[in-house]
Amino acid sequence: MNRLHSDVAGSGPPLVLLHGWALHAGLFAPLIPGLARRFRVHAVDLPGHGYSPPVVPYSLDAIVQALEDAFAPVGEPLCVLGWSLGGMLAMRWAHSKPERIAKLVLVATTPRFVASPDWPHAMAPETLARFADELRVAYRLTLHRFLTLQVQGSAEGIALLKQLRARVFERGAPSPAVLRDALALLSTTDLRQDVAQIHTPALVVTGDRDALTPAAAGSWLARTLPNARYTNISGAAHASFLSHRTVFTDVATSFLDGA
Repeated sequence: MNRLHSDVAGSGPPLVLLHGWALHAGLFAPLIPGLARRFRVHAVDLPGHGYSPPVVPYSLDAIVQALEDAFAPVGEPLCVLGWSLGGMLAMRWAHSKPERIAKLVLVATTPRFVASPDWPHAMAPETLARFADELRVAYRLTLHRFLTLQVQGSAEGIALLKQLRARVFERGAPSPAVLRDALALLSTTDLRQDVAQIHTPALVVTGDRDALTPAAAGSWLARTLPNARYTNISGAAHASFLSHRTVFTDVATSFLDGA
């Protein structure tokens, strides 16, 4: 693969996993054995995260192009599972290259991370701005606070937070500059106009306790995407694929297998 690092496992149709802000593909490790029984799984470190170098400029389209270049050798269409920021990238990829994407699994994601008068299903702008300010002075502490938000309200919150904190730096400390650029990307991206044009079959998965991307945003996605189904996992927060791995894997594989 071109430049971007991927953890690869299994055999079968290609399935690409895209992680969220400030993290890396290693977070998908508990999920991969269940998926690798049916798919050739490619868990990707996004540009500037994990073992992958950054792209310049750090834009949604530049990242999608890096993904497209990396997977150009794979001749058949790809299934893509995108979590949080990864879900935004998955939607943009399917919108810009519909012939390349066979199916989408959109996990705890949204077309717009920041709330506005016409989009209440999101984080307050002040909250995201505070993250940006705190990154400049104490980015490790800020990352730990971000992880706490990811599990807030989850039935498995304490155990899951311990797991995330143990793994967040296992591929090295992410560049503060990349984290700021990626946070700016989350602050400014609005895909609402694109969503109705994405005809790729999609599964939207939310957690009813998600404090970062409320379930209402996922419900809107499922209603607005022309060919989507919706699953809300009770008791899950932002990382349902970790906290409710068995339920999540069953739902995702059923959809990807065509059931």
